[in-house]
Amino acid sequence: MGLSRDSGRMIAARRMTGPASLHGSAPNPSRLVRAIGRWDLAASVVNSVIGSAIFGLPAVLAGLTGAWSPVAYLLAGTGILAIVLCHAEVASRFTEPGGPYLYTREAFGSFLGVQAGWLSFCIRVTSMGANLSIFADYLAQILPGVERGGGRMLTLLAVAALVTAINVFGVRTGARTVDLFVVAKVLPLALLAVLGLPRLSSGVVASQRVAEANWTQAILLLVFAYGGFEAALIPAGEMKDPRRDTAFALLAGIGVVAAVYMLVQIAVVGVLPHAAGTRAPVAAAYRVLLGTPGVTLASVAAMVSTYGWAVGSVLNSPRILYSMGERSELPPVLARVHPRFRTPYVAIVVYAAAGLAFAAYGGFAANATLGAIVRLVTYGLVAAALLVFRRRKAEPPGFRLPLAGLIAPAAIGFCLWLLSTRTFTQAWVLLAMIAIGVLLWWSAGRPREAAGTV
Repeated sequence: MGLSRDSGRMIAARRMTGPASLHGSAPNPSRLVRAIGRWDLAASVVNSVIGSAIFGLPAVLAGLTGAWSPVAYLLAGTGILAIVLCHAEVASRFTEPGGPYLYTREAFGSFLGVQAGWLSFCIRVTSMGANLSIFADYLAQILPGVERGGGRMLTLLAVAALVTAINVFGVRTGARTVDLFVVAKVLPLALLAVLGLPRLSSGVVASQRVAEANWTQAILLLVFAYGGFEAALIPAGEMKDPRRDTAFALLAGIGVVAAVYMLVQIAVVGVLPHAAGTRAPVAAAYRVLLGTPGVTLASVAAMVSTYGWAVGSVLNSPRILYSMGERSELPPVLARVHPRFRTPYVAIVVYAAAGLAFAAYGGFAANATLGAIVRLVTYGLVAAALLVFRRRKAEPPGFRLPLAGLIAPAAIGFCLWLLSTRTFTQAWVLLAMIAIGVLLWWSAGRPREAAGTV
């Protein structure tokens, strides 16, 4: 299924005796082209994480935790690191596409696997819509005509069509484009740190005081900001050597992201007075440092970042639909591969269309909080899957996590703690999304039963 042949047979034998036998047929690994190398994968991790959040969160975090907001990145980063380490070992056991959906399915069976796949799709498609919306918002700073109405819709449609075409034409094209956008999005943020750090002002830092810090909300939002690394693992069927490369790519990518985030936050709270009252903190900080040209630079950087994120998202996320379609847990049409380009073109088009719909009718703030909450569920499932795979004593993974017996429970505890702090309304929204996943699993199980594949 993504493990070695021998261990795959062992796991299949176990499934015949319990609920985990409720599975469809295995995918055909030869249909997709393995073209994503180690550094492409590391770049995809960075690109999947750095999107729109860094251009708005510095102000939000300053409002929640004041001058101590850079510390929030450390606190959240500690919990995220435990989660990333769990993903590193689990992902190194697989060579097929699907990411958290596949890991959960192999560990706990079809029911929880479909839940993980559905929730992962919800996370990615709402984030896609949010990033497309922010692209249009920042473009409107330069071209006011695209701020609303037909101009805005045309902009969203053009961006969605372009990123779809790039990824349908071939995984190599998508991966190389992601590499370029990672460099293009990181450089302006690094420049802000280079220009801002020498000009830190104690008076400006003192202006960031808050009456009462809200660390829980700050850390939850940073789960959203750090989240997305798991999307880079989804197209494992198109990676050259996923067992060897995933751990390196995850740790290198998250290290780059953490450094960029923290340096940008320090620069913002050190040069921009009362940062919490600013809607576009990166642009405002650039205005302090470079004047009006700095605002233009920041706007272009935001568009590059969100567009690059969208390219990477359309490269990675449709493979969830493809993987579930291969196993008849969603309509099999989603598993169709283009005869010339060898890409899952139906899944790509469906995903991009859904993202376009969310961009046209949805916003960013609510999606960020909801996306973080849903991520906590899928992250907890992957950490639990690590413990399951360890007990099975299958073929050793490409990366073996030291102290997994401590780190995996710590990751699960981190997720449960943040989930326990959520409001009643947020909990009901999450339960409603899970209920939809249950309906998908049930409806997909009926044709599998009729075909004798359950």
